Amino acid sequence: MPKAKPKEPEAQTVAAAEAVTETVQRFPLSELHPFEGHPFKVLDDDAMAETVESIRMVGIANPLIVRPDPDGGYEIISGHRRHHAAELAGLDAIPVIVRELDDDAAVIMMVDSNLQRENILPSERAKAYKMKMDALRHQGQRTDLTSPQVAAKFRADDEVGKGAGVSGDTVRRFVRLTNLIPEILDMVDEKKISMTPAVELSYLKPEEQRNFLEAMDYAQAAPSVSQAQRMKKKSQEDGCTLEDMCGIMDEAKKDDMGQIAFKTSDLQKFFPKSYTPRQMSDTILRLLEQWQRRRQRNQQR
Repeated sequence: MPKAKPKEPEAQTVAAAEAVTETVQRFPLSELHPFEGHPFKVLDDDAMAETVESIRMVGIANPLIVRPDPDGGYEIISGHRRHHAAELAGLDAIPVIVRELDDDAAVIMMVDSNLQRENILPSERAKAYKMKMDALRHQGQRTDLTSPQVAAKFRADDEVGKGAGVSGDTVRRFVRLTNLIPEILDMVDEKKISMTPAVELSYLKPEEQRNFLEAMDYAQAAPSVSQAQRMKKKSQEDGCTLEDMCGIMDEAKKDDMGQIAFKTSDLQKFFPKSYTPRQMSDTILRLLEQWQRRRQRNQQR
């Protein structure tokens, strides 16, 4: 059997450098700081409380990934929640792995490591997708990474989608949310506004979006897809005023114009078993009439 060819000195040097880079070290928490523009929220919720308790009992099993900061200390690439939990647990130092990463590579690693989490808010996903897209585009523009012909065909949104297991179109829709003003983006996170109408609203100018908040408050309702689309079209044509938005939001949604339906099985527990659906319907209407009369009497007092 032929002998294995010994490594060239340069290859040995690179391998040794990588081994040193991946060495687990312990750094004081005070030397570590969050990644600039980190889009993922670190919340003091039940999951954080469980992480803190786990760290107190067994420590941190997975080291944080950090990179040297030219201004001092180390920037966290992966492990912001573990870093915060360690602070809450009262630790002085935690295990880390130091990697030499340029800005684009750091962004991509930071996003990829956090997108593995189960619960991610729409705003977090939107900002993360955009950060990774920008980093990939910047890499694609570098002549040392790709030829001009390849760069011309490169689609950063599709590449982000491949890494996240979604379509490029899904990535583009989430990235549109980064055009929303913070107040509306918070409503998307809180599920007060659905994703599809929110994407349409993202085409409104910032001032129009602020007017939309007033229109939504006026109507006391979230916009339907068709309402959001009409506001977008109006904005692109000649601008969408607060009056326009109030008029659109004041219209009854198609879904609200249909009949109200109840399952018989849901109502039967309130009536004798012998009641037919018609008897249940008559009784409900009679009770509603009594309720309305009581309201009218109370208002007249």
